[in-house]
Amino acid sequence: MTELVQADELRRRYLKEAVETASASVRLTMLWDRVQLDLSRAEAGFESRDLKAVNDGLVHAQEILLALRDTMRVDAWEGAPRLVALYDHLHQELVRANLEKDRERLTDAAVLVVQLADAWRRAAAAEETRGESRDESFRDVNDEPRADKSLAREPTGALG
Repeated sequence: MTELVQADELRRRYLKEAVETASASVRLTMLWDRVQLDLSRAEAGFESRDLKAVNDGLVHAQEILLALRDTMRVDAWEGAPRLVALYDHLHQELVRANLEKDRERLTDAAVLVVQLADAWRRAAAAEETRGESRDESFRDVNDEPRADKSLAREPTGALG
């Protein structure tokens, strides 16, 4: 049992360091990866009739969307306010999917998430190719005291 606890601690430390040392664009893609994972787990919860898994996945995805929205610098580029509105819409769809246990709404939102995640991955790859160190459209976690690195946390409970 001690070896399992030690292995789990090493894994958590590795993940924490990976997030903390990643560039802003890589952290952003990590968050989108996690939103997709959360929605996949919520979908699996619908499939198995595990409402806790549905709730946990949707709530965590909502938290990430709010963090993405709240760290957006709306004055950095002209499209930022529209992206904030899109994040708000997506967040509301996930809230409604959870409250109404609406699997179809989740599926529709997941399609949009895939498109957004792919767009951010392409942007991050282009940024890395140019050698830029951060995306100025977002505040770095060190710029904003409210930023919460725990959003990329490992799942607990039914999702663990």
